[in-house]
Amino acid sequence: MSDAPVIQASADVAAGAELGPRTRVWHLAQVREGAKLGADCIVGRGAYVGPGVVMGSSCKLQNYALVYEPARLGDGVFVGPAAVLTNDEFPRAANPDLSVKSADDWRAVGVTIGDGASIGARAVCIAPVTIGEWALVAAGAVVTKDVAPYALVVGVPARRIGWVGRVGKPLIADGDAWVCPESGERYRQEGETLRPELT
Repeated sequence: MSDAPVIQASADVAAGAELGPRTRVWHLAQVREGAKLGADCIVGRGAYVGPGVVMGSSCKLQNYALVYEPARLGDGVFVGPAAVLTNDEFPRAANPDLSVKSADDWRAVGVTIGDGASIGARAVCIAPVTIGEWALVAAGAVVTKDVAPYALVVGVPARRIGWVGRVGKPLIADGDAWVCPESGERYRQEGETLRPELT
């Protein structure tokens, strides 16, 4: 099997984009100039990756996900169908005098997503926010503030309702610890943060 990236004929991948080994870009997807994708990534149908976006290895952008620059995604990040990572804190098409805004009239800010985190279908992450490693943003949530590692957040605006482990399943309280029902991994909560127990 070849290590070369696979790009469908209808996809639009800029000459200056960098695709890692075995990365696949599907129909009608667009990867802009300066974007850097690691190995084994999947860019689904109609997905968009903005200029200069950096994605780690083993990331998956589902169909019609929109990842605007200057987003930074760690390894193993999942972005669900039609989810959006924004980049403009104060969006306007025109200046106060109704002249068209140019690139010099605004400053792009990005969303940062830690290793293993997942963004559910049609969720919106309002830049600049950071989604911690292995966190899970529920489908349809609107993230307006940083999300702690391993946090499970839902709603508009998104709020934490629990914790998830690396498998993605909600953790179960066990005394002063949290336990993954599938893997058995144990975690300790310290205030509003969660850390794996060292074994």
